[in-house]
Amino acid sequence: MKHHVDKLQRLRQEALQGGGERRVQKQHARGKWTARERLDYLLDAGSFQELGMFVKHQVTDFGMAEKRIAGDAVVTGFGTIDGREVAVFAQDFTVLGGTFSEMHARKIAYLQDLALEAGAPLIGLMDSGGARIQEGIRGLAGYGSMFTRNVLASGVIPQISVMMGPTAGGSVYAPALTDFVIMVRNTSYMFLTGPEVVRAVTGEEVSTEELGGAMTHNAHSGVAHFLAEDEANALDMVKLLLSYLPQNNTEDPRRAVSTDPPDRREESLLNIVPPAEDQSYDVKQVIQAVVDMGSFLEVQPYFARNAVVGFARMAGHVVGVVANQPAFLAGVLDINSSDKIAHFVRVCDAFNIPLITFVDTPGFLPGVDQEHYGVIRHGAKIIYAYVEATVPKISVVLRKAMGGAYIAMSSKAMRSDLAFAWPTAQIAVMGAEGAVRILHRKDLAKAEDPAALEAQFVQKYRETFFNPYVAAELGYIDDIIDPRDTRPRLIRALAFLRTKVQQNPPKKHGLMPV
Repeated sequence: MKHHVDKLQRLRQEALQGGGERRVQKQHARGKWTARERLDYLLDAGSFQELGMFVKHQVTDFGMAEKRIAGDAVVTGFGTIDGREVAVFAQDFTVLGGTFSEMHARKIAYLQDLALEAGAPLIGLMDSGGARIQEGIRGLAGYGSMFTRNVLASGVIPQISVMMGPTAGGSVYAPALTDFVIMVRNTSYMFLTGPEVVRAVTGEEVSTEELGGAMTHNAHSGVAHFLAEDEANALDMVKLLLSYLPQNNTEDPRRAVSTDPPDRREESLLNIVPPAEDQSYDVKQVIQAVVDMGSFLEVQPYFARNAVVGFARMAGHVVGVVANQPAFLAGVLDINSSDKIAHFVRVCDAFNIPLITFVDTPGFLPGVDQEHYGVIRHGAKIIYAYVEATVPKISVVLRKAMGGAYIAMSSKAMRSDLAFAWPTAQIAVMGAEGAVRILHRKDLAKAEDPAALEAQFVQKYRETFFNPYVAAELGYIDDIIDPRDTRPRLIRALAFLRTKVQQNPPKKHGLMPV
């Protein structure tokens, strides 16, 4: 028996070395950790249970017979993070550049199946040169098996992708199918075709960073949700993000101990919204003043900055927060902000996280490009996501709530449970000047002093519609509240709605506008 155990230990030690010391040194020289170093940092000490350590690729031509390394460029298994069970895989760039092969895919697919059956979050640490060319269709079929499981697990278990190196070609679709993508500045990249292919096909000159770097996907494409400064920061983000998510869709997120009094009245809320309606302010000041102190985790902070989404806690309970951001584009809704809000609302609904929506928007962004690129279709995603969501939903109108944007932002007519408004709320079909020029165009055309008459009509329109009282009279606003009472009112409402049960009509699935 000792002989067999000694052999086992020797083979284990070989597998732990990955691609060898020279390749490990090259990995470190790039400012990157190895797959196992990443797992050691991410998981609770001693909790990792590896699966498939001895798996090797089965290709023997193209010079591959001499390159059969145990593990086949990916480390898979399960462990714990802050005591919670998770499934995790880490691609090993020191082994054949972390390239994706048939056996590599089998290991990940098997882990995906286990995670789904166990109801545990799945975390992928991505660092791969893409499909292994020598395997041909074997690797491509492997992608298909991985994507299939990403889709089947969607909305059932949290799926988080951490981009820790290059990802190209078919490899980019696996993270794109997961719930959250974290990218590391200067070392992670995602693109379907690299700069060389772009140059050859289109003649465009573009750097790797400009084409698919971390900031590109955080600020412009919206593919990524978080930007990390280094690998430790990225893995810390995973731990923090998981603290806001449940194990699966049958559970609620864990409640944290909160020292912030639930009945705290916040005096600063009286002064955040400016008295002049054309003045901007930072809605994040409102959010941070209302939620448990220090609990707000913003998602996609660099993308579509005219909207703010993120997780927070109220009396220790996790909530999802959606808000218009008057500090950018006056808080208008457009194509990108619509996608951002719709995705976040659906994540919260899938994982039993109540939604709080702070409304201050003058409407949808006008413009030829917006219309031609489908702002109608994208805006409809917000409506679809809110109506479909069965979690508790509460809206608070802070200031402007105009036209279709008012309806889209969790209005009571769209199955929102409770709708509150501050006294500064302005709920109308459109802005005063535009409305007056439509309603009174004949009178203005005949007037001796059109400007003076328009000013009178504008003033009357403001007095009639630029307040929350008409909406409250009709029952579309449940209460007009003192801004200082926003936190205690929301906490009490959430406590009442915690046992809410609502179901959608039975169907295979809806047809969300995409």
